[in-house]
This record gives sequence, structure tokens and C-alpha cells, in this order.
Amino acid sequence: MGKVYIVGGGPGDPELLTLKAYRVLREADVVLYDALVSKEILEFTKPSCVKIYVGKRDGRHSLPQEEINELLFRFSKVYDTVVRLKGGDPSVFGRGGEELIYLSERGVEVEVVPGVTSAIAGPFSAFIPVTYRGVSSSFAVVTGHPKRDVDWSAFSEVDTLVVLMGVKNRRKIAGELIRAGRDPEEPVAFIERATTQEQREVFTTLRELSENPPEVEPPAVMVVGRVVEIGKKVLLRHGHARKSL
Repeated sequence: MGKVYIVGGGPGDPELLTLKAYRVLREADVVLYDALVSKEILEFTKPSCVKIYVGKRDGRHSLPQEEINELLFRFSKVYDTVVRLKGGDPSVFGRGGEELIYLSERGVEVEVVPGVTSAIAGPFSAFIPVTYRGVSSSFAVVTGHPKRDVDWSAFSEVDTLVVLMGVKNRRKIAGELIRAGRDPEEPVAFIERATTQEQREVFTTLRELSENPPEVEPPAVMVVGRVVEIGKKVLLRHGHARKSL
């Protein structure tokens, strides 16, 4: 039986892939990869590597999670090195934990290769630190997926709130956060396609987002908190801001 690696592909820029992930990909016999994995990263594999797309985008699943789990198990019986490649870090809303449990319960050797998560790299690529002395001493990462129930009141006092998969649900999220007690004038940023050449920043406030949301294209990281002003000032100072509301 072979070994399965659950690998984080990072936030988008192929140069943010870890050295270990690069080595594992070079050795892989088969790679099951997600929608947010860049083509450049897939090119690191050897010519004989079998590459299978199992991504999920906007509710469209190429394969159900149960079938992905079963594929990993079956491939581990045939190939020496099987890679499950995910965007960002596998443990941050990537269901890497589910795959880990499924395989380990069936006696498959599994190794995790953590990746750079877009929850932190995304904001900082727009010069927004999730923590900053005197401004933010706490941050939380939450899913904004429309099909997930979230108690937004639990995040009313977190200094910096990072929302992943929240573009489609952005207007509702803003309203829920205001009702939970967050300041309606609190700044919000969206970082589209973070760390790539197509990166774009959109700035707004919770009030504006709840009443007249700006256009945002997924994938994008949403950041709520005073630290957003830090990134906005730096971008404007350097002339990099593409859109400011």
C-alpha cells in the first residue's frame, strides 16, 4: 500500500508553495487537485503523473466528498505516492481533516504538508495585517458559505474578522454583523485572487456592504476591522489601489 500526502498548495502564487510540497509533487504518481490550485503548481509534477480534478466551486462539485475519499483509498492500493492537493492550507475549510480520518481508519499511511492559508496571506498581500499593536490583538477566520449556519454574534467583538467563501453572501453577512453589534462604519476589504497577478482590492464599510454592496469577483478574501485602514493607506501611498469606496 502506498502513502497519501494531504498537501496545501498555498494562496495562489506558485512561489508561496512550500519546499516540501514541491518535493512531494515532483514524486507524486497521482494528484487529486482542487479548483483553486494554480496551473503552474500542477506543472511541477513529473510527466507520468496522473492528474485528476476533483474541485468544488460555487456549489458545483465535480465529485462528492465521499467519492474523493474512496478514490484516495483506492489509489493508495495502486500507487506509491498519492497527493491530495488543496488550495491554501488543507485544514482551513478544506476538509483535509475528514480525508485524514477516513484514510487513517482504513490503515493508510498519511502525511500532512501544511500550506500558506489565504486567510492570512490574502489580507497581508494587500498590506492588511490581521493583528497590529494597538489596533488588533485578536482575529478569527469564519466561513461565509451560504449553506453554512454561522452564529455571527460570536464574532461581534473580534478585532479582525476574516471571511472565506463569503462573496456570494456578502450583503447578508454585513447585515448580520451589524445586528450582532459591530460598528456599521467599520471598514471592510475584499482581496480578489490574492497573491496572483490578477489581485484586486475593493474597499467599503459594513453599512455600505449591507445596503449597496460593491461588485466583487470570487475567489476573494473578506476582511472586517480597523486593520483594513492600514492596508488602504499603504496602497494609496504607493498608488496601488484599484478601487476605493
